Amino acid sequence: MKIVSYNVNGIKARLPRLLEYLAEQQPDVVCLQELKSADEGFPEQDIRDAGYGAVWHGQKSWNGVAVLAKGGDPVERQRGLAGDPDDEHSRYLEAEVDGVVIASIYLPNGNPVPGPKFDYKLRWIDRLAARARELLAEERPVVLAGDYNVIPNDDDVYSVRAMQSDALMQPESRQGYRALLAQGWTDSLRTQYPRGGVWTFWDYQAGAWQRDAGFRIDHLLLSPIAADRFHSAGVDKDYRAREKASDHAPTWVRLR
Repeated sequence: MKIVSYNVNGIKARLPRLLEYLAEQQPDVVCLQELKSADEGFPEQDIRDAGYGAVWHGQKSWNGVAVLAKGGDPVERQRGLAGDPDDEHSRYLEAEVDGVVIASIYLPNGNPVPGPKFDYKLRWIDRLAARARELLAEERPVVLAGDYNVIPNDDDVYSVRAMQSDALMQPESRQGYRALLAQGWTDSLRTQYPRGGVWTFWDYQAGAWQRDAGFRIDHLLLSPIAADRFHSAGVDKDYRAREKASDHAPTWVRLR
């Protein structure tokens, strides 16, 4: 089972690239982030015509997550995280596909630091951790896939100095991510590439793609039972080079 995390940076603008990816790679599950579309604007028919069922949690102009499944409809389990009744951001969607629980996650960016956006980011990580503990207690194969907006290690970024003041690399952001791993989750891409140096995001600005000035913020975390089925992980980097591509590349894990 190939499970992909793909921040499309606008489902309408990036639909040709997404359909191209589905046709060429035929992944089993795709978790989308940053749809930037209200629910009614989600291109359900185009995705069904490509052979995929979908559940989605949209929001006009911002955020938005979805789970696509090849040849069938994902079974939705939960949308949104508990712990903040005033949080209306569409950032978490959990579904089941062929016995595997899969969540599509779009963690807050958190910039500027310090400030209320960074405080919201840290609270959101805590809420995600609470849900992650509940999922571990189910003792099932679970994949938490998404754009975490966290650069976990210094070797996950092209330049530590360039990003040192960014919310993605603050000690509190990293600690939140490491606390998740400490629950018993496995960072699949890190398992495949223990020395780092693998990017999933390249900014549109300053020729970042051309200079390979990227970093790793898209992660697929595996519960112990899912980790037992780990086969491989990677980044379909070439898709970042295509015309009108997202600034993220599809990032994936393959489970036996």
